[in-house]
Amino acid sequence: MATRTRPGCLTFADFDALVGSDQKADLLDGVIYIASPQMTDHNELLLWLGVLLGLFVEQRRLGRMTINKVAYRLSEKNAPEPALAFVRAEREAIVKNGYVDGPPDLAVELVSPDSVDRDYELKRARYEAAGVAEYWIIDPDEKRATFLVRGSSGFVEAELDGTLFRSRVLPGLVLDTGWLWKRPLPATLPIIQHLLTGRR
Repeated sequence: MATRTRPGCLTFADFDALVGSDQKADLLDGVIYIASPQMTDHNELLLWLGVLLGLFVEQRRLGRMTINKVAYRLSEKNAPEPALAFVRAEREAIVKNGYVDGPPDLAVELVSPDSVDRDYELKRARYEAAGVAEYWIIDPDEKRATFLVRGSSGFVEAELDGTLFRSRVLPGLVLDTGWLWKRPLPATLPIIQHLLTGRR
């Protein structure tokens, strides 16, 4: 179960000093939340998404991807560690050695039983306030994917084309939400080839 410590009084410097590099944690409103060990099916989905997005970003030279355990300093009392995140090439200067000094352009969270409130509410609010352009909430237990995109006054839920989500932050990336719940997960290479060339 996630551990909550010292409500409301911790800063990013405290977070950096208290949380080891081997721990996944979030600093939200001055509170550190230590994540529970990840379930194997969640871990498999995270790795699959990481490979898919990472290859797409690399081949298109769009910017930088991070996976788990990388803190994004949104403010002195908010530094979430998204499951996956993307920073556009023109903003790569914010990627420091050990943390990212600003919000990602895309944040992805995989909901676990102990992170429901954080992912759907706390992180949504903090990402929205920080100007994150897209926030994906992937909920394997509920088999639900929520894609939030920036509107004129904050996040709005993106409309899907059937089961297809078309990213605004990663131009050309089309994610079929049906892939997320298949077991085994579909092979990433044919998907990437199709996305990059239009051929299967």
